[in-house]
Amino acid sequence: MGIAVTGVVALWLLRLLTAAGLGVDAYVHADLAPTYDFSGQGISQGQLFRIEAAAAALAALLLIAFGTRRLVWLFALLVAAAGVAAVLLYRYVDVGALGPLRNMYEPVWYPEKNLSLIAEAAATALAACGLLLAHRQHQHPDTEARRGG
Repeated sequence: MGIAVTGVVALWLLRLLTAAGLGVDAYVHADLAPTYDFSGQGISQGQLFRIEAAAAALAALLLIAFGTRRLVWLFALLVAAAGVAAVLLYRYVDVGALGPLRNMYEPVWYPEKNLSLIAEAAATALAACGLLLAHRQHQHPDTEARRGG
């Protein structure tokens, strides 16, 4: 198997695994969103969970459909990394209310939160690898042709 073919297979594998991690992220956030709804002014954590679920689902779908594009990989990386940052920040730091956002400090771990963090962390690492591989393939698109493939 040539280097270019191996790169294509690796990129597809990264696309599928990253999309799976983002899919788990989307599912967990959509499932938990009603638990964090509140009535009142401001943006609820439930609304933010729905936004995260939508962004993760969109990133997963874009990866499957257009996973050779660097911008798609960058979007997936940002969505996954933002999820990791948010869960760790609000787990370990009592930030307090920020503008329309209520205090989201939650110093506990539970199974869905663990699953979400693991999926987001895996998707972050995989998306970083995918972005690098897509960048390499964009920089050297004729590798297969030079090798006679």
